[in-house]
Amino acid sequence: MTTQVLVKKLNKEIAHLHREVGQLKSFAIGMIAQDEEGTYRPAFVREIMRALEEEPRHTFRDKRSFLKQIEEA
Repeated sequence: MTTQVLVKKLNKEIAHLHREVGQLKSFAIGMIAQDEEGTYRPAFVREIMRALEEEPRHTFRDKRSFLKQIEEA
């Protein structure tokens, strides 16, 4: 085998191992970081993350203004 072919083969193997390590890390983190409430639907998480970027529609100064907004909704 020439040096160039050997280097290409090693680079492919390293890339493959890199992907595998990434998958294993993701799996391990997923197993360790289990939420006590259960798992959330990915669509719900995306929706909440998108809502965080929006400007708030209402401002609540106290509990009365909060309850008033709820009653009006």
